[in-house]
Amino acid sequence: MSLFKGRIAAHTITWGQAHFKALEEVSRLGFTGIEPWASFALQYEESPEQLQELMAGYGLEMTALYGGTAGGQQQKFGNTANTSSIIDYNVRLAKIIAKCGADILVLGPGGTRDQPSSLEELKVAAATMNEVAKRTYALGVKTCVHPHLWTELQDEKEIEIVMSLTDPRVVYLAPDSAHLLGAGMDPASIIRTYQDRVAYVHLKDLTDRSAATLDTQLPHFCELGKGSVDLHATIEALNEIDYSGWMTLEVDESLNSPYNTMEICRDYVEDHLKIPVRI
Repeated sequence: MSLFKGRIAAHTITWGQAHFKALEEVSRLGFTGIEPWASFALQYEESPEQLQELMAGYGLEMTALYGGTAGGQQQKFGNTANTSSIIDYNVRLAKIIAKCGADILVLGPGGTRDQPSSLEELKVAAATMNEVAKRTYALGVKTCVHPHLWTELQDEKEIEIVMSLTDPRVVYLAPDSAHLLGAGMDPASIIRTYQDRVAYVHLKDLTDRSAATLDTQLPHFCELGKGSVDLHATIEALNEIDYSGWMTLEVDESLNSPYNTMEICRDYVEDHLKIPVRI
């Protein structure tokens, strides 16, 4: 019997813009939680109760929305010119999250990474994250920083600085096992280091690009159990810190159909990690 106290959800990213198909197939796979696209949720900004009812009709509840920089690569937390729009965007999402009965905002960093962020940029980023988190917390929503490859917040030192400069009472962490490993970190170690601030998790696998036989057409991320992330160690760390929140399975893109992709991930979690999904 698994020691894992959390619940397992699915991210709809694999389905692209086929939002309603994602709801139907995630439900058919036996998941009870779903992280939909923020762009889809924003279509219900004036009537978020309708979105909650839609998900409930499939036996699903929202786990979180992925926010961060409203302009994607065109914006950065470390750029003061973007501060106002970033705050406004994430507060809009937090209002939808709260009205849908969820309590997690995933704060994705932005920018196109050509060099590490400077200390001054990280100070600006931390100040903006603090302000976002303060406002969302007042709505009952926890803001969770999500380190991400190829962005302004990728490497361990950058995470260390941002976490040290943000208020632990309102700024949390959403570790992603594949993004952490891809940036040279051990996901289990990061989870233990920031154990008091881990409030949401993306469980994800990373294609092993050191393999001599690697097909260069393979996506960067892959189904659980097919890559190089030590998923057992990640779960062990979550069990050690007594984590009881949502753990969302995520595959950005796949050579399989979205349904088969998430089915592979679900089966890995149930058969190898011994965590029930279909409850």
